[in-house]
Amino acid sequence: MKHIVFDCDCTFGVNKCDVDDGLALMYLLGCEEAEVLGVTATYGNSTLPVVWEALNRLLADLGKKDITVKKGGEAREYYKSEAADFLVDMANKNPGELSVLATGSLTNLYGAYEKDSAFFDKVKEIVLMGGITSPLIFEKKVMNELNFSCDPKAAWTVLTKGKNVSVITGNNCLKVLFTKEEYKKRLFTMENPAAVYIREKTDYWFGYNEEDYGIGGFYNWDVTAAVYLMHPELFKDVKDVFEITETDLQTGFLRKEHSGNCVLNLPEIDEEESFKNNIYDTWMEVRML
Repeated sequence: MKHIVFDCDCTFGVNKCDVDDGLALMYLLGCEEAEVLGVTATYGNSTLPVVWEALNRLLADLGKKDITVKKGGEAREYYKSEAADFLVDMANKNPGELSVLATGSLTNLYGAYEKDSAFFDKVKEIVLMGGITSPLIFEKKVMNELNFSCDPKAAWTVLTKGKNVSVITGNNCLKVLFTKEEYKKRLFTMENPAAVYIREKTDYWFGYNEEDYGIGGFYNWDVTAAVYLMHPELFKDVKDVFEITETDLQTGFLRKEHSGNCVLNLPEIDEEESFKNNIYDTWMEVRML
């Protein structure tokens, strides 16, 4: 059993905003071996008020209002928050056993470190979605990195001081595209309540990606990070030395250097079909109350 705090910038169901944080949360809720201790809200995909509303609406829709939800800092430098306090509290109550999944800005994690300098030593593992090792190039445009670049100071601190840090980069997420044809095949013919909910809430996202980026589907950025946390056997670990600087993190760039300042794991999806099957099957295990 993994004891997890999910720190995210959920905009599930918000027009022209990413759906993958919500899908990542549904994935965790579908995993029997995942205990979600709480969800902390951060900014990134949108402002904190929009994220807060979307996150609470999603949990209400799923019948999971019993899950603890804490509001984080609204922007970089806003490090004192309920979310930071909660992260410290969970690390103290679960020393050496807490897994942190973070898929938005890293402001709340920095806030936890600022409150307790031993925070990272108490955390078992940190899985992040963010960062790039080269430009994210699509048919119509280049996508900017949107997580580490939100708060470079916080990102630098987590990457260089965190223990057992794995980073699901934007580049590695590009290796697996989820198409609308697949969704139709796997979800559109099912009457499972979770399948009905997902197809109703995510259908708009296909059109947005096609129109804006020329993509015939979408990438499940944050879901990929959740899958790695729960099933690392579906990935190949790729550990390397990096020289992390706040300047590079203004664009989310992760620079490899032989004499760097930290070692990071940048997992790569091993086998596409097994990876996708695990996601679809796990979503269907969500029990909507």
